Amino acid sequence: MKPEEFEEIVAQALDGLPEEFAKALENVAVTVEEWPTPQDLRSVGISHGTLFGLYRGVPKPARAGIPPVVPDKIVIFSGPILAFSSDPNAAREQIRKTVLHEIGHYFGMSEEEIRRSGN
Repeated sequence: MKPEEFEEIVAQALDGLPEEFAKALENVAVTVEEWPTPQDLRSVGISHGTLFGLYRGVPKPARAGIPPVVPDKIVIFSGPILAFSSDPNAAREQIRKTVLHEIGHYFGMSEEEIRRSGN
């Protein structure tokens, strides 16, 4: 899959968000990077393994009315997703799930809460 195609699928996942969630996304950038760095892995408590996405920022509920200065960032890692996926349809579904997963972190959900929700 070409990088432009991957980025388009990420954009489609964002466009497909329910309106109430899309309107509530504030000051967050969603980007695509090829692979997580060792620092990215450490930031989530793993030294090796697969990381499909990462939320960098202060979850919205924890902001307590303090306006953020720099945007939060959601990073979707194309390398691990494409390596894990058996075909383009599987990649598309994993991209969608990863975008939703990281948005869950933005809204303050824990890993357990996100997994219970099916993402």
